[in-house]
Amino acid sequence: MEREDNKIKAIVAMSGGVDSSVAAALLKKAGYDVVGVFMHFWMEDKGCASGSEQAARAVANKLKIPFQVLDVRRVFKKEVVDYFLSEQRRSRTPNPCVVCNKKIKFGVFLKKALGPPAGGKADCVATGHYVKIKQDDNIVYKIFAAKDETKDQSYFLHQLNQRQLSKVIFPLGEYTKEEVKKMAKLWHLPCQKEQSFDLCFIKGEPAGFIKKYLKLKTGDVVEYQKNKKADSVRLGRHEGLPLYTIGQRKNILVGQGLPAGRQGPWWVIKKDEKKNILYISNNEKDLYSRELIVEKVNWLGGIALKLPIKALVKIRYKSEAGEARVSQIANRKLRVDFKKAQRAITPGQSAVFYSEKGELLGGGVIK
Repeated sequence: MEREDNKIKAIVAMSGGVDSSVAAALLKKAGYDVVGVFMHFWMEDKGCASGSEQAARAVANKLKIPFQVLDVRRVFKKEVVDYFLSEQRRSRTPNPCVVCNKKIKFGVFLKKALGPPAGGKADCVATGHYVKIKQDDNIVYKIFAAKDETKDQSYFLHQLNQRQLSKVIFPLGEYTKEEVKKMAKLWHLPCQKEQSFDLCFIKGEPAGFIKKYLKLKTGDVVEYQKNKKADSVRLGRHEGLPLYTIGQRKNILVGQGLPAGRQGPWWVIKKDEKKNILYISNNEKDLYSRELIVEKVNWLGGIALKLPIKALVKIRYKSEAGEARVSQIANRKLRVDFKKAQRAITPGQSAVFYSEKGELLGGGVIK
């Protein structure tokens, strides 16, 4: 990667937050030729993007590095926001951060950064993700969980490929969040203190966004029966299946009285899109299952692993990885059988595979 002047040119994705700001500072101090780029996403609240851009620009000025803005609003709306709404329309719970990383941060941004539009051809890009990247003897790039396990973001990168990984640096992989905050304070970086959001493009609660952009259809709320021969009991009406997710406990039967002896708490167990029925249960055990099907699978090494394998599998970002057997059932579809039952397996979310050593192997979408 080194140039004639022995400096590696790194384009850093700067959001205005503490993580990307410290990532840029670390590379500058390590002798990289650093350029900061703020990506202008599509957002429901346009003012939020303005504040973040100002913070990112202030940090770049502090570090005395060039700064540019990359307008990706149109492609972000198409690839991330429209995907989010499309999945919700199908009564699934999407994972827009995974799509954003694949299509935007390590897709559009990476392509622009390696070419003239980002101020001249760069050697690599860098982000503030908490994750480690290593290269083995066969020149295969591998991702491992970060030093700070509570902030590890490898889960969101399971759809990346070798071409993308070969051009990426993750400066924060060997640091904890507290260490990053201390560095930002020590170096007097004028970044936003708390800036990350689960759904960065939504202003307020997701329910309000869904109601605004989707045409919802009310339907029946029915008691879930594990024994299919048992009679189903209608408990009330729902406001539209996209407003609910598996495992949800609050705001299910708002303002509706329940029959005597049918008190909660109640949890969402299943959504039947064809019949427009929301199934709920007051038995939390109904949320647990030992198996799931994964589609749209990606292996980070570029070649599918020989199956079956034993792996640690995460079914959501903050969940603990469970021991499981992963086997092939069809083209690009896998079956995951867990040693212990998992709570609230949710269609649309990601099932991500790890080795016992913490290596990110790959993952896909829960069917």
